[in-house]
Amino acid sequence: MSEVPETDEFELPFPQYRCPACGKDLPLTEARMTVTCAEHRPQTQVEFAVRKAGVDDRHFIEEICDRAIGETLIDVYDQTFDVLDLINFIVESEGEPAGLLSAALIRGDLAIVFFSVYPDFQGKGAGRTLLEAADQYAAQRSLTTLRAATTNDDIPQLYFLQRNGFQISDIAVGNAADRLGSAVAGFSGIPVRDEIHLHRNVGA
Repeated sequence: MSEVPETDEFELPFPQYRCPACGKDLPLTEARMTVTCAEHRPQTQVEFAVRKAGVDDRHFIEEICDRAIGETLIDVYDQTFDVLDLINFIVESEGEPAGLLSAALIRGDLAIVFFSVYPDFQGKGAGRTLLEAADQYAAQRSLTTLRAATTNDDIPQLYFLQRNGFQISDIAVGNAADRLGSAVAGFSGIPVRDEIHLHRNVGA
């Protein structure tokens, strides 16, 4: 697997998105949404492989978490999780790590705790490949529901999850702001306030 550069080579906040028009890497608050027809979406075909993470993947997991949220600890579903201790799936393209999905078993469901794809691979199928791996993992264990959570500002992830069969189940109003201590700026500068919970049937 290719080496992941050290974090100190980058200026935080690390870019989470890339502008399709000019190629500029964008931190969370600078990103904007646009609406296009299907014909004008990027059509680059990329082959992905997905696998469960092993002990040798610790550095990559720490790196992608650091770039996305600054640490491996995540508060979601009214719990605190360490991504390093979770069920982790890594998606790769030609041996290069492209993204990570981390999940936990919560009350008989497989719940996605962390989900991130590097800008180079967004919109090319890496996210769907990770969801398929989580779905297969759940099906093999006779679990019936995949759960996911995002925040009110994260329109790209909310769009992605609903496009892939997830439905909103409930909204913990003010939960994210309470956890962060205030309504900080998130995607496109939208204040982060609420935690949105979604679900879909395994195999859907």
